[in-house]
Amino acid sequence: MNDRLFSGIRPTGEIHIGNYLGAIKNWADLQANYESFFCIVDYHAITTPFIPAEMQAKIREMAIGIISCGVDPEKSTLFIQSHVSEHTELSWILSSVTNFNWLTGMIQFKEKSDQHPENINASLFAYPVLQTADIALYNAKKVPVGEDQIQHIELARDVIRKFNFNYTNVLIEPEALITKAKRIMGLDGINKMSKTLNNDISIIDSSDVIFQKLRPAMTDPARVRKTDPGDPEKCNVYLSYHKNFSNEETLGIVREGCTTASIGCIDCKKLLHKGMNEHLEPIREKYNKIALDKNYITDILDYGAKKAKTVASKTLEDVKKSMGLK
Repeated sequence: MNDRLFSGIRPTGEIHIGNYLGAIKNWADLQANYESFFCIVDYHAITTPFIPAEMQAKIREMAIGIISCGVDPEKSTLFIQSHVSEHTELSWILSSVTNFNWLTGMIQFKEKSDQHPENINASLFAYPVLQTADIALYNAKKVPVGEDQIQHIELARDVIRKFNFNYTNVLIEPEALITKAKRIMGLDGINKMSKTLNNDISIIDSSDVIFQKLRPAMTDPARVRKTDPGDPEKCNVYLSYHKNFSNEETLGIVREGCTTASIGCIDCKKLLHKGMNEHLEPIREKYNKIALDKNYITDILDYGAKKAKTVASKTLEDVKKSMGLK
């Protein structure tokens, strides 16, 4: 049997190309080589402000998007975190072996606290413990992450190692699977792509909408006029988008045109639009087809939760026995 892999994503609704290139495209690529468990982490989502009335719609949109982007429910297990109660139960158990100082040093807690100073809550602080439980429940050997997430995997390894030392070697220490995950900057060229900041392109945006969003997108600041030469390696449109959606021939045209000022930024964006639209069109079509069947996603998520619970309940049972709780 292939090694087991776990990864999760917050239910933010429609998937933008930052989510797609940074995580979900990698999930689709990895599922052929690993026994994959993919989770929509709604409990993680409530650590920061959210609108309850929108939660179920966002979960559904996220699930449709994940499958539209290539995750196959016949190859992978896709489920909702809150539908498997073992996640929170194991999180409480693991919190008993997690050093307070480990959590105070987590970069994400500091970042989220700065973003939401009015809502610095205990769940935000304990977020990495729940994340560790997410991974440990499935005895996942691999967790696909970008380099900016390695700290979370190291903490998970520390927590699991301490649990195994205090009790018995029940849980598997996961390893970070460094993917080709891309940190995609938003259309403003300043911040990471985000719906909240209105600097994103959705995987289901129409061709016309994509082009309208690309028109004002930040390029090389040196190119004030069409006749100004630039450096494609300083251009967000080239780095974040062309490199992911354009073929080698187009990349060559863009590099040459930028450095010699033989084409303007709007021409560059037209070339990008063509490649981006060709790439996203099949995803849009699949998304729209799936969205018409109200029961399809519900059935997949229900089946995924049952399958996940079978594995998770066995792990939790072993954990409790090792601690003398059973």
